[in-house]
Amino acid sequence: MKALYIASTGMSAQERNVEVISNNIANMRTTGYKRQRAEFEDLLYQQITRAGAPTSDQGTMIPAGLEIGSGVRTVATPRVMSQGSANMTDRELDVAIRGEGFFMVQMPDGRTAYTRDGSFDRDGNGNIVTSTGYQIDPGITVPGNANGIAISPDGTVSAYLDNDSIPTQLGQLQLARFVNKSGLESLGDNLFVETPASGPAQVSVPNSDGTGNLLQNYLEMSNVNSVTEIADLIAAQRAYEMNARVISGADQMMQATSQLR
Repeated sequence: MKALYIASTGMSAQERNVEVISNNIANMRTTGYKRQRAEFEDLLYQQITRAGAPTSDQGTMIPAGLEIGSGVRTVATPRVMSQGSANMTDRELDVAIRGEGFFMVQMPDGRTAYTRDGSFDRDGNGNIVTSTGYQIDPGITVPGNANGIAISPDGTVSAYLDNDSIPTQLGQLQLARFVNKSGLESLGDNLFVETPASGPAQVSVPNSDGTGNLLQNYLEMSNVNSVTEIADLIAAQRAYEMNARVISGADQMMQATSQLR
């Protein structure tokens, strides 16, 4: 009975949906995290009677065909790249992006990764790095005698050296933006890499080309809404239960058939 298979695809799709929702909830407090959503599509149809098929020599035809679907599948889990709220931290190397840009990060294998997580720090050589120790791109080094690091909205990094009354510019933060942000590939560690679907990175300084500006002493929180996620979770659970009922109903029909004398 095809109903068993069709309902099983529905249960499988809702199981994947719950996995996506649970990952969103788990990352509610992850800096710069962008929530995902599951998208579905129906499977191939069996054409038993095709719409428009002739029914007589006089040109009459069937107005609506008879076709039976094969179920559903999860086709994509795109990220919702909306802006998260800014949370004050009072750390001078915490930076939030207000706009569409991404910080660029130098990976150990030579690739460039991208992140919305601006919780930066300094390594033993004074290089500004991410929380996992990867240097930002372009690299900026803070001297050991630097006092009071300042990061302007346009990405200029400066600091007072020793007892200087005039700040010294240390470097310039740059941001990258993409035509299709949802096409980026997730690496974990709050990092993304570009793909053919995302298009190449368009690099510019903050406050230009739509990349957005920077906000020092703040971090961008995740854009996960707990109420929305719980509502989606309840809907997924109910859809799973209804597909399970279809399987139970189909099983009872098969059992009744097998008991015929």
